Amino acid sequence: MDLGLKGRRALVMGGTKGLGRSIADALAAEGAALVISGRDQARLDEAAAALKGAGAPSATGIVADVASSDDMDRLADGALAAMGGVDILVLNHGGPPPCTASQITEPALLEWFQHIVVSPIRITNRLLPAMRERGWGRVIVVGSTGMQHPIPTLALSNTLRASIWGWLKTLSGEVAKDGVTMNVLAPGTIQTDRVTQTSTARAKQKNISLEEALAEAAAEIPAGRLGMPADYGPMGAFLASERGAYITGSMIRVDGGRVRGMV
Repeated sequence: MDLGLKGRRALVMGGTKGLGRSIADALAAEGAALVISGRDQARLDEAAAALKGAGAPSATGIVADVASSDDMDRLADGALAAMGGVDILVLNHGGPPPCTASQITEPALLEWFQHIVVSPIRITNRLLPAMRERGWGRVIVVGSTGMQHPIPTLALSNTLRASIWGWLKTLSGEVAKDGVTMNVLAPGTIQTDRVTQTSTARAKQKNISLEEALAEAAAEIPAGRLGMPADYGPMGAFLASERGAYITGSMIRVDGGRVRGMV
């Protein structure tokens, strides 16, 4: 299937590894030009070279930290300078440390509100008007199944990701008529650094090994295994494509059936 992504220009935040990288890989394979962000220039350069080798006509790495609003402005400007425009925006960032709801502190809430809510909205506000003017655009939030099915040990993430989901759902209705789609792509338990972090917390809580915690997590998934990044990225490419033009305001789960709810 030709996804119609050749010549499209994508900005993927957090594109050097994990879920962001998996989407960047899938977009590169479809012939999209790429700008990726991260906090380490050497790692960005290595990833950009690999993406060009995988099919991207161009790939540029820009250092940017989602903790900084100024960095979001600089990233938007850098992407526009590198590619001449941004058609596809992938909003991705690290997640807050594990905690229960009663352990949430105000400093942590404010710190991570910047990462998960303020910075994604800021850079979208910079790039969305041009998408609307062109009559074509895609915004994808790398989310979490905790947005629908709260994860007990990730209360801070549950709380703040619910905010960005509410924003996306509202804004998607405003821009759909302009040819812009906005969706959440929610991973289940995918083998990334984040899952290692949460499984380590689970192991400590239950006084078991990390391997045992990962095995327990896999046992909770109907597919019978943890997901791999390669299971996730291709759905991002589909949502970004011409073929995904009638999907908007939705949360698409890639979770091996882990969430049992029907909504």
